[in-house]
Amino acid sequence: MFADDEDCDCPLCMEEFDLSDRGFRPCPCGYQICRFCWHHIKENLNGRCPACRSLYSEQTVQFVPISQDEIARLKKEKKVKDRRQKGMELSSRKHLSNTRVVQKNLMYVLGLTAKYANEEADLFRQFGKVTKIVISKRHGSQPVSEDDGQSTIGIYVTYNRKEDAAKAINGLDGITKDGHVLRASYGTTKYCTYYLSHMPCPNSSCMYLHEQGEESDSYNKENLSIK
Repeated sequence: MFADDEDCDCPLCMEEFDLSDRGFRPCPCGYQICRFCWHHIKENLNGRCPACRSLYSEQTVQFVPISQDEIARLKKEKKVKDRRQKGMELSSRKHLSNTRVVQKNLMYVLGLTAKYANEEADLFRQFGKVTKIVISKRHGSQPVSEDDGQSTIGIYVTYNRKEDAAKAINGLDGITKDGHVLRASYGTTKYCTYYLSHMPCPNSSCMYLHEQGEESDSYNKENLSIK
């Protein structure tokens, strides 16, 4: 198998031959493999060519020179292939833009006043270590006066452990606090736009997802309410 054949992958590791591998001839029989696999066979296996079973020898190794035109052609083909691969990767994550993922360490609670939006609040700490508390923008992003007992907000509480979030939900859902009935459930989040674009996120405190969530915890945005 030669690198100028239609198939330009190493038959053993299935990795594409790089420029140096394309001119590498480890055995007189002509069976071509990449230098990594050749070295692995020599050092860790039986040291024989997989095709003709002859022992590999440093003296029989050949490097067939590649012309500058061929190098330019191969580099151009690689750029085209990389662009195509990137396009496939981008499209493979595009469908996740409308996906919401249940976070088992995140509790969403409705019915509290703004005084509880504090990481030191004993109401949340009694169930475990709290790493972050955020007021929901959909239910009031501005602090509410503690004197206004009728004003309530939605709060996201992130726990260090999933078990603690489960205990908090069981302990708070349905109870009455300051005259309001609390509703607690698991919180959901979406995928970071940088993740969807295959780019590193510059925000170290970003609350969105940067890795694939569990399929069993993922829901389409349109049918989330009926799942």
